[in-house]
Amino acid sequence: MTCKRCRSEKQNVFNGEVAIHFPGRKGLEKPIVWVFPKLVVCLQCGYTEFAVPERELQVLEQGSPVEGAVVLWPRSDASSPTPKNGSKSVSPESRRLNGAIRAG
Repeated sequence: MTCKRCRSEKQNVFNGEVAIHFPGRKGLEKPIVWVFPKLVVCLQCGYTEFAVPERELQVLEQGSPVEGAVVLWPRSDASSPTPKNGSKSVSPESRRLNGAIRAG
């Protein structure tokens, strides 16, 4: 397989950890979506490709957690939206101890 940017064949696969944030000020009120994809990295130019899993893609589409997706609420107070579909928000204590949760 060749790189889509530079056409090099020098590519390798790595494990990844990516936190996806919604854009703008409104994004501060939405969950942070964590994905752990396989990354295909071009070792010539650095271009990288990965796919977002279906559950996490649903969170990005809806703007709210779905069951089984890994999300982190930016804050867990009364002004935060209530998670939907049986998912759990992160308490300040959980955030300090765990960093993130798997909803559901």
